[in-house]
Amino acid sequence: MENRIYDEKNGLWYAKQGGYYLPELVLPPEEEKPTGIWGQRHLQYLKEHKKLVYLNLLTSGRLNEYLSSVDEQAEDMFFRLVKEYADRQRVTEQLKAENQLLWVQKMNNIRMCVREIVEREILYL
Repeated sequence: MENRIYDEKNGLWYAKQGGYYLPELVLPPEEEKPTGIWGQRHLQYLKEHKKLVYLNLLTSGRLNEYLSSVDEQAEDMFFRLVKEYADRQRVTEQLKAENQLLWVQKMNNIRMCVREIVEREILYL
């Protein structure tokens, strides 16, 4: 018997594994897009809490595109909110020149608050 056969009915190749013929399944090709920290965090969330969504995206070949989109949305929201919060709290370049330590303290506080908002609104739905 052959180690590899083709079934014309379903168009699949089968490979012999320990006396059984198993289909040789391959995921569809996926365009590689860069995924930043937000996309990586969302991927970890999907793997741990939304396994079915993760598997559906993976097997359909859309996982990378989806994570790239989530990453882009989160990044845009993060920078927009940081700017808005800094303007609202009057954290300016003038404050940075006058009191660097206070400026760093306020900016770190703003970034942490905004990070929580982005995670809640986009990453961990």
